[in-house]
Amino acid sequence: MSLIDGKASAAQVRARVAQGVAAFREKTGRAPGLAVVLVGEDPASSVYVRSKGKATLEAGMESFTHRLPADTDENTLLALIDQLNGDPRVDGILVQLPLPGHLDADKVIAEIDPAKDVDGFHVINAGRLSVGQDALVPCTPYGCIHLLKQQHGDLSGLHAVVVGRSNIVGKPMAQLLLSENATVTIAHSRTKDLPALVRQADIVVAAVGRAEMVKGDWIKPGATVIDVGINRLDPAPGEDKGRLVGDVAFAEAEPHAGAITPVPGGVGPMTIAMLLRNTLVAAHRREGLADPEGL
Repeated sequence: MSLIDGKASAAQVRARVAQGVAAFREKTGRAPGLAVVLVGEDPASSVYVRSKGKATLEAGMESFTHRLPADTDENTLLALIDQLNGDPRVDGILVQLPLPGHLDADKVIAEIDPAKDVDGFHVINAGRLSVGQDALVPCTPYGCIHLLKQQHGDLSGLHAVVVGRSNIVGKPMAQLLLSENATVTIAHSRTKDLPALVRQADIVVAAVGRAEMVKGDWIKPGATVIDVGINRLDPAPGEDKGRLVGDVAFAEAEPHAGAITPVPGGVGPMTIAMLLRNTLVAAHRREGLADPEGL
């Protein structure tokens, strides 16, 4: 069994992005710019936004963070996005989710220029991905594919089971696996005999958002397990906060798996690395340049 080191892989991607940023600056006289919009003070979102801003600067890009109060109305938020759509310094726009309940996330995402949609959530990018055209691809599934290709090289003919059907991870993950010639099954909470289905998989991608739902005896011996979930358990007696776990029962699954991502330290670091990659790609396309090589 091998542990898939997402931190190390992310560091490699970020180093290549930094090289690409330097080359882009030399060609164009400017750095790529990423704008992040945070509405409200959700603690987890605030941490993510700080991490993204730090990583953006470390890559040599410009970082623009817009923090809005939780009671911001929809028109104000949409007006800010329109302003960022028209800002020549901004190549990528990311609106941190989840939004406060009174805001319509679908409407907000639809307002983002698809060419600047570095989260890959706009329906135009989703549609382009689904028909195999160039698109800005959601960062988490793109990071998962990167880890799988590092592990296997060629994914052709492997049976992948994706547990979860969200627009953010499950569906784009399936499309990316299909583009690598894997045979793909999407499973979900209504799937009949889910354990038996997962046991057929050479690759298991767990992205269902339920702590330790995928048990060890669901895993086919030697399968590669990519755990997208991040869930905090209730604290045990004497603990300040509960530990973080994935959607896979790691201790149970580890003896069965050929390779597995830990939580934390697996998929998570790849998400930010691919956000930087998407911003650099968006900058190239906006300047009429070929996509950067090696990314």
